[in-house]
Amino acid sequence: MRRFLQWLPVALLSGCALDAGEGFAVLEPSVQAAYTPLPRRDAGDGYQALASDFQLRIDSGAVSLGSIDLLASSGGGGATTFDPSSPPPGYSLCHNGHCHSDDGALVDYEDIEAELGGGGSTTTTVANLPVDSELDLLAAPTVGLTCKPDCELTRTTVSSGRWSITGLRMTGSVRDGRVPARFAGVRTFRFTVPTPGAEAEPVAVLNGEMDVPSDRENAPRVALGLKLALTPELFDAVDWSAAEEGLDGVVNLNAFANKAVLAALLQKVGEVSPTVEVNRGAR
Repeated sequence: MRRFLQWLPVALLSGCALDAGEGFAVLEPSVQAAYTPLPRRDAGDGYQALASDFQLRIDSGAVSLGSIDLLASSGGGGATTFDPSSPPPGYSLCHNGHCHSDDGALVDYEDIEAELGGGGSTTTTVANLPVDSELDLLAAPTVGLTCKPDCELTRTTVSSGRWSITGLRMTGSVRDGRVPARFAGVRTFRFTVPTPGAEAEPVAVLNGEMDVPSDRENAPRVALGLKLALTPELFDAVDWSAAEEGLDGVVNLNAFANKAVLAALLQKVGEVSPTVEVNRGAR
């Protein structure tokens, strides 16, 4: 009995030390970007009907993504709890109702929970997913991603993703579905943003909601399928009859004369909400 009592504190401490570095969820992220025609808008010959009664077909397209930040919100008045096996930053070796703080003090679980829950709502980046590549919108490949600093998460809930769109280019054609038509025949168009040589700033920053808990109640392996779908709705606000053709007969939306047309398009790009498909399983 005496040997058991001598061994018990050591076992408790060693058990906490092993659990402290164990993650609650491991992400397996991927991303896909696609131009997605809508069946209800099918106008034949690959064209899609727009709200303006113009009809548009995309012949090529690509989007450049900088990175995707996975964000978690905390605080804001609700009670915030923690798992003693994974202490928050500044604490370690949680056992017997308290944790060891970095300054050597012993802090009760209740005090740590109050500290985590106070100070209003905050948003933190729990993982950064670098993409830094151009994705073909028509081929729409699925690309595997890595995580910085790590794909292994502590106890948290990923509540949203912040996407940095660094470039967008498309070519296609447009015709008028009205009778009489606002212009005759078919117009071809193209645009590239940002224009070559322009200062490197995001074309748009998009936010997509998600609910991905990292805890002991859910399976730890998280296949995270991030998706960006661009649809013909992007072009609903574009007045194609006001767009001017260049000397080559192509409507270049990068031309100064078409500045307002391109601005209307980019405003709609900024309103797109990416989605996520989550599949969980055991390690």
